Amino acid sequence: MMDRDWSDLPLGKRPPGRWALKARFIVADLPEGRRLIENGEIVIENDRVIWLGHRFEGEVAARYDMGEALIGPGFVDLDALSDLDTTVLSMDNQPGWKKGRVWPTDYAAQAYEMYSPEELAFQKRYAFAQLLLNGITSALPIASLFYRAWGETVAEFEAAAIAAEDLGLRVWLGPAYRSGGVILDEAGAMQPVFDEERGLAELAAAASFAGRVHGRAGGLISGMFAPDRVETCTETLLQKTFAHANEMDFPVRLHMAQGEMELQTVRRLHGMTAPQWLDGLGLLSPRLIAPHATVATDEDLALYAANGVTVAHCPLVSARHGSALKSFSRLKAMGIRIGMGTDTAPPDMVLNMAVGLMANRIAAGKGDAASAAEFYDAATISGADALKRPDLGRLAVGSKADLAVFDMADRMIAPRIDPIQTLVYGATGRVTRATIVDGRLSMRDGKVAGMDLDAVRSQAQAQFDGLVARYPERTFGHPPVGTIFPPSYPSSPSNSEVSS
Repeated sequence: MMDRDWSDLPLGKRPPGRWALKARFIVADLPEGRRLIENGEIVIENDRVIWLGHRFEGEVAARYDMGEALIGPGFVDLDALSDLDTTVLSMDNQPGWKKGRVWPTDYAAQAYEMYSPEELAFQKRYAFAQLLLNGITSALPIASLFYRAWGETVAEFEAAAIAAEDLGLRVWLGPAYRSGGVILDEAGAMQPVFDEERGLAELAAAASFAGRVHGRAGGLISGMFAPDRVETCTETLLQKTFAHANEMDFPVRLHMAQGEMELQTVRRLHGMTAPQWLDGLGLLSPRLIAPHATVATDEDLALYAANGVTVAHCPLVSARHGSALKSFSRLKAMGIRIGMGTDTAPPDMVLNMAVGLMANRIAAGKGDAASAAEFYDAATISGADALKRPDLGRLAVGSKADLAVFDMADRMIAPRIDPIQTLVYGATGRVTRATIVDGRLSMRDGKVAGMDLDAVRSQAQAQFDGLVARYPERTFGHPPVGTIFPPSYPSSPSNSEVSS
């Protein structure tokens, strides 16, 4: 059979019958371990990989040649942005509490949804497309609650499930909920406030939703529990969360050991760090996925190791705000499983691996600490293992046909060395040529099935601009937008001229 050009692959569909992809490099998970096959191919039937090697001698309906490309398992994003990211606003505008990231008392009394239901649904669809553009095939969505009335809603997650099915993205879904938060009092001091009844009602709704959607779309959609940051949760909320999760066998993701505000608030409330508090409640377990661990103490890390907790490492967003895991190599040596998350825009897992590797070597003080392959494994195998999915994060006979294809002939990353090292050290997610999920081509050459990305980019910008315009309402002292987010350089008057 003649090889067909890979551009003939039908976007948004599974090719009929048994079909093969050829490429210069394939990352294969064989019985003897992870290996690199050069000038090989992978054969897919329906949603599964049925063969890997150099040349399949059986019959196939079509064989597509990807050329100078790297085919590998799709990335597993344990902290995947499903939002129009607002953390980027605080990178050069600090401190965050003065920039709308902690509500003042007068706003908290009348907090409202700053996006309409249609806008909330749109942002998830838009963000899911961005994940596919970056080779992410499995995602646990995360969004900010700072502009929300309280937690996330079931309605927007019903829309998220539809979006994931339409676009072809594998997701674990569960609305974020909380019992409280930190509020700025009239003097600008941070005060924790709680409404446990509201949090428990949101948990009940989240549990009902997660059970209802689990297994939908042929298994693309799974349930999860996503209580908000640990300082916003009460003991009762967490105990009930884990009781539901244990009964339903769902993962729980809880942000903790991630920042100074959390550290001080939890110590004030409970007299210890968050991991120590959860350990005392008997809630640390392999079910728990805990971003970001950047302020975890030695005792915290030892508790993670002893209880099988997975750390979701999000090095790009951490580095943007001046923190880092201390360190990836150290946590691995302690036996802590480390998966990867993006948690910022763009949701670029390749860039996250690169930043993570560099930050690790700086934190460890060693130029040979960890490797490109270790971070690649964290972004694939470790994330899948955290979800108890041995059929994901790997390309092996019987695994799900979830894979990403990267351009190894990109003119910006020449000369190529080892393909994994080239990807991590010399590229970004912009070299992602195709993303296949469950045997379906979900993204090719920057196009996502069912979306006009140029049009939705404009819609996303307009929606984001509208949110920024409302920032003064929820910022302490209610300063104007120009004071909250001043430009990098003063604007030049429109009638100014430059002459010699």
